[in-house]
Amino acid sequence: MEKVIGFRVYDTYANDLAGHQQLVCVFDSDTGVFKGIVIGNLLGAVRTGAIGGVAIKAMARTDAEHVAVIGTGMQARTQLEAAVTVRDVKQVRVFSRNPENRDIFATEMIKKLDVEVIAVDSPKSCLQGADIVICATNSGTPVFDAEWLEPGVHINTVGPKSVKRHEVPMELGVRSSVIATDSLEQLKAYPTPHFLVGTPDEERIIQLSDVVTGKIPARKGQDDITLFCSVGLAGTEVVVANEIMKAAVGQA
Repeated sequence: MEKVIGFRVYDTYANDLAGHQQLVCVFDSDTGVFKGIVIGNLLGAVRTGAIGGVAIKAMARTDAEHVAVIGTGMQARTQLEAAVTVRDVKQVRVFSRNPENRDIFATEMIKKLDVEVIAVDSPKSCLQGADIVICATNSGTPVFDAEWLEPGVHINTVGPKSVKRHEVPMELGVRSSVIATDSLEQLKAYPTPHFLVGTPDEERIIQLSDVVTGKIPARKGQDDITLFCSVGLAGTEVVVANEIMKAAVGQA
């Protein structure tokens, strides 16, 4: 993968008018030559999904084949797309509070991914037998209990993770043998502290990059529970945008 530099621009106006977009500009880092620009908010979800896929590839068991998805929005979709890319997924269970949304999600993902996707009516049944859990909601309270998790499961949490609002239970930190994040600096810079900051588990949070490069093992045994907390890694949109542009012109 060639080196690139660039930047992302987006607005924070508090209205729902049409036309809000983000721009990602890409340049060759050796020559400074402008390579292109990607427009659209979808790139952010694709980038988050891609990093989630890296976490699953590095941290989930190699034989993981059952995925639980809690949440049915764009982030849930891109996380699942990445998961089936890095693991031989046999079955997906999905839950959200809205029955129509979970049925639509299941139908769309079956067609897109050619994998069995089953909509279920409770988070507990969703987690049953799961090797990988993708949690991508807007919930400010935990959407599952830590004791529902199977031994050896890997969890990606994408939604709220602050001490005041968190979609996963506090006990998950204690149960997890390894806790990784894409950016320790970003995690510590949250305006409202991360839900693990200030707990004994804070000192155990490691960089995902250290797992990917082999500096720190992702798991010691098959029964270890592992956790990835997505917080956002600056600059990754530029890399993803470059790969998208290469694919668009047949150079990927």
